[in-house]
Amino acid sequence: MKTIVMQNPLKEKYNHDDIAVAIGFFDGIHLGHQQVIHKMIDIAEEKQLKKAVMTFDPHPSVVLNHEMKRTTYVTPIEEKKEILSCMGIDYLFIIPFTSSFANMSEHDFIRDYFTLNHVKHVIAGFDFTYGKYGKGNMLKLEDDKDGFDVTMVQKKTINDDKVSTTNILKALKSGETKRANAMLGRPYAIKGFVVQGEKRGRTIGFRTANVMPKEDYVIPKVGVHAVRFKLLSQNKTYNGVCNVGYKPTFNDPSVNQLTIEVNIFDFDESIYGESVEVEWYEFIRDEKKFDGIDALIEQIQQDVIQSKEILSNV
Repeated sequence: MKTIVMQNPLKEKYNHDDIAVAIGFFDGIHLGHQQVIHKMIDIAEEKQLKKAVMTFDPHPSVVLNHEMKRTTYVTPIEEKKEILSCMGIDYLFIIPFTSSFANMSEHDFIRDYFTLNHVKHVIAGFDFTYGKYGKGNMLKLEDDKDGFDVTMVQKKTINDDKVSTTNILKALKSGETKRANAMLGRPYAIKGFVVQGEKRGRTIGFRTANVMPKEDYVIPKVGVHAVRFKLLSQNKTYNGVCNVGYKPTFNDPSVNQLTIEVNIFDFDESIYGESVEVEWYEFIRDEKKFDGIDALIEQIQQDVIQSKEILSNV
């Protein structure tokens, strides 16, 4: 897959084959996004066009909504690249979402990113908008198209629940991990590195791997989760239980350093610096402060039992 970062204003005419392009922010590449992308793939193969995806970076809210800007992602840009490459995409176009881009007219957007970009078919979801103030929509694109065809894809639902990045974010933050995973079509995952921690876990019989995310991922709800832990260098996967939080039993309430610590079952190796992936399956309980080490150990033992039961059924 070739990645092209597009410039605004257009500084050069891009030299590549004719393409069908799926366009959207595609954070999560959830089942709704996949529906759009697979439709593009079908059209590209039918028309003998190259398969392309066009997305934006950073999230538009960084420019358009200072009070509610979003700087964490279900699939940060590098993760997005990996998933799209595995889907067989030929070209990934990344449009820097800047103030000048946000002020582009609808006409200029169509000209620069579609007509001059060898686009022969545009595929997008029903709610895609473009141009200044987002006044352009799929119905207007159909009317204003210049040298290309347009296909609009309707929304995806699961049991009347709209599949959307917004709903996935809400589910992850509220501990509804299974709901988020259903909309994603896969377990939510965070890639990162194992870093040095306080090494307190080994003193109470539960060694943990302290994971530092490698990109700006959305972190699931603070608390205890059933997870799978992938050691990427060895291509091995282990079951585990993960605590996301601030360790209130040991730390002062003013401590605000969020940690991701995984107790890996049946594992006893030094893996500092290793690249890993944590897959999230189910939220078990909220983080809490215990009245002593013995109470904490007893609760962790119960968490391990519950996590093993959950993971035995997925």
